[in-house]
Amino acid sequence: MKIIRTALLLTIATTIIFHDSKAQKAAAVSSSLAWVSKVGAGKFPAGSSIYKVNATSDTGKVITTIIQQTIDACAAKGGGIVVFNPGTYVTGSIFLKSGVHLRIDKGVTILGSQNFDDYPRIDTRIAGIEMKWPAALINIIGHDNVAVTGHGKVNARGKFCWDLYWAMRKEYEKKGLRWIVDYDAERVRTFLCQRSSNITLRGLTFSNAGFWTVQLLYSKKITVNGVVIRNNEDGSGPSTDGIDVDSSSWVLIENCDIDCNDDNFCLKSGRDWDGLRVNIPTEYVVIRNSIARRGAGLVTLGSETSGGIRHVLATGLSAKHTDNGLRIKSATTRGGTIEDIYFQNTILDSVNNAFQFNLNWNPAYSYSELPRGYVYDSLPAHWKSMLHKVEPAEKGTPYAKNIYVNNVTATNITNAFVGSGLKQSLLENFIFSNSNVSAALFGTMEYTKGWKFNNMVINVTNKPAPASNKPLGIEQEERLK
Repeated sequence: MKIIRTALLLTIATTIIFHDSKAQKAAAVSSSLAWVSKVGAGKFPAGSSIYKVNATSDTGKVITTIIQQTIDACAAKGGGIVVFNPGTYVTGSIFLKSGVHLRIDKGVTILGSQNFDDYPRIDTRIAGIEMKWPAALINIIGHDNVAVTGHGKVNARGKFCWDLYWAMRKEYEKKGLRWIVDYDAERVRTFLCQRSSNITLRGLTFSNAGFWTVQLLYSKKITVNGVVIRNNEDGSGPSTDGIDVDSSSWVLIENCDIDCNDDNFCLKSGRDWDGLRVNIPTEYVVIRNSIARRGAGLVTLGSETSGGIRHVLATGLSAKHTDNGLRIKSATTRGGTIEDIYFQNTILDSVNNAFQFNLNWNPAYSYSELPRGYVYDSLPAHWKSMLHKVEPAEKGTPYAKNIYVNNVTATNITNAFVGSGLKQSLLENFIFSNSNVSAALFGTMEYTKGWKFNNMVINVTNKPAPASNKPLGIEQEERLK
C-alpha cells in the first residue's frame, strides 16, 4: 500500500481491515534480532565492604561533601557498597566511581538541593548540543562497573528549575529567541551516566526532576531495571523526560514505570551541525515490560537524530493517558537515519496519537535564527553551535525507514496515524501487522512510501476522544501556561 502526500480523514464511523501478504515476507527478511541477548551491563560491582555515610537525617542541611567523601573512600579501597541510615538527606551533585555500588535502601530519601551553586557546571551534552551545563544530582562520568540500586526515593525537588525556565521563556519569546531558551535555562538532571560502561540502575523511585530524569550519554552496556519516575507530583515541569538514551549502545531498559511531562522512553543522537560533528548513533537498545502514564511519548525517537537511531526493540509495553504511542520526530537540519525499529506486543489506552511520525517537528523550537541587534562574535559558544549552518543543506535531511509494528492494541485513541515525511525524505517501509486500533479519526499520512499492512484492523468511530487524552508534552506547553 503506497500513500504519497495523501491525507486520510474519515468522517463516518467505519472499520478498515488491511491485508497484505507481502508484509510477512518483508518482516522475515528484515534485520535479525539476535543482538537482543547481548544488551545490558556485563558486570556488577563485586565489592561487599560497607561504607556508611556518616550523617543524621536532616531536611535542612546539605551534606554533599560527606556523601562524596564516603564514595571516594570506597573507591580508593577498590570498591564496595555505600549506604545510608534510614532518614532524609539533602545533597547537591555527587560523583560515583568505578567499583562503587551506591545503595539507597527503603526508608532512605535523598532530596536534591534547591541551590544552583550545589551543581557544578561540567562539559556534557544537552538536547543534542555539547556545552557547559550543571552536573546532575547523581553522576557517573568516565567510569566502569558502577551500580545505583535500592528501594529508596530520590526527590530532585526540581520546581526551582521549572520556575527559572518559565521566567526565561517569557522574556526570550519576546526577543525572538524561543530556539535557545531551553539551553540557556540551565536545569538540573537527576541521573547522568556519561562516557561510562557496565552501569546498573535498579529499583529506585525518582520524582520531580528539574530537567531530564535519567540521561545515558556516550555510554554502553547499561541496565535500567525497575525504576519508577514520578515527575508530576509538584506540577507539570517542562522537559522532565523519563529515560533518555543519548548516543549510547547495548542498553537494556525493563520493568520501569514512568509518569512525566515530556517523552517517557526517548532515544536521541545529537542535534544539527554539532550532532553531525559528533556523529555517534544510539543503537542496540531494548525497552521491555514497562509502563508509560502521562507524558509526550511511550517510545520516542528524536528529535535529536543526527547520529542515527537503529536496532531498537520495544516490546511488552503499555501506555495510558500518554500523548503518543510510537513517535518519531526530527527536523530538516538534524540529519541522521532512524531504521530497524521493532515496536510490538504493546497496549495503548487513551492516548492522543497511536502513531505519530513527523520529520519537520516544532519549527519554533527546531530552527535557529539570530534576531537583529546581536553581534555574532560576542555570542556564547552554544549559541554559535546552534546557529552553525549544516552544509550542504542535504546533510540535514533526516530519514526514517524499516519500522516494524506488530501485535499492538490501541483503544480510546484520538488519531490512529499522524504521519508526515518530507518531499525529499519519504517515510519508507513501515510494516504494520496483527494489530487493532480503535480511534476517533484515522488521521493523516503524508509523504510515505511502501507502507504495508497485514491483518491490521482500524475502527474509526468518529466520536470525540476522551478529555483525558489531552497531551502534556512540552511541544504543547502553551496549553499549560
